[in-house]
Amino acid sequence: MAKLVFGMNQSLDGYVDHLAFAPSPTLFRHFIEEARGQAGSVYGRQVYELMRYWEDDHPEWGAEEHAFAAAWRAQPKWIVSRSLEAVGPNARLVGADLESAIRGLKAERDGEIEVAGPALAHSLTELGLIDEYRIYLHPVVLGHGTPYFAGPRPPLRLMTHDRIGEDVIRLTYVPA
Repeated sequence: MAKLVFGMNQSLDGYVDHLAFAPSPTLFRHFIEEARGQAGSVYGRQVYELMRYWEDDHPEWGAEEHAFAAAWRAQPKWIVSRSLEAVGPNARLVGADLESAIRGLKAERDGEIEVAGPALAHSLTELGLIDEYRIYLHPVVLGHGTPYFAGPRPPLRLMTHDRIGEDVIRLTYVPA
């Protein structure tokens, strides 16, 4: 059975914003290894549309960007959207019954399935489907933006914490 994991970069004041702070080279290599090992990813429409950047090679990329793109392209993706009618390669739309679709994915797969996007994570949290939360805490204060938790924070229990690179702490929680 697969484990559903919601993990994102977060500021000290609780916000996620891919434009406000980027991963260091060490953290980016960590994300490459994570992408290589994942059984797939579940995306909401907005985050999926951001991640489609990795579908096409860009001339300014170095070896690390090519490695991440290859890992991302190789993994299956399930997209939760009411507005999209089609998705890119190695991706499929999730039907109207989110709970049944995700329970089915968890039952038929092994390994970790990434959940991407706070709104989607909130819906899956309310359904009791997220098995682990990973907060990559950066020493940045944004003051506004999209919060990591799109609704009330669920009761959580800290399992591990570790430092990645010079300034990021990964906090791993499970539902309490």
